[in-house]
Amino acid sequence: MINLAQIFGWIATFLFSIMIVPQMIKTIKEKNVNGVSLFLFVVYLIANIFALMYSLLILQPPLIFKYVVAIGTTIVYLSLFFYYYRRKNDYDF
Repeated sequence: MINLAQIFGWIATFLFSIMIVPQMIKTIKEKNVNGVSLFLFVVYLIANIFALMYSLLILQPPLIFKYVVAIGTTIVYLSLFFYYYRRKNDYDF
């Protein structure tokens, strides 16, 4: 039987997993990355990789799910960042 702690854990897992999505949408809509901290996303990616290793060692499925999704969304966002950053700088001569 699922208890309240598990429900809260899965809700938090879901929300943490998708927290980069609003920034992705904003970047795609505005087609620029002005004001976005690249360092934040790089540190976030590295932290999630280490956290995934930890969650694999302690065999925690909710954490494994969260970190896999977070790594995936961060990689997608970093790709968007470099795409729009390069695109902007291609026009700045």
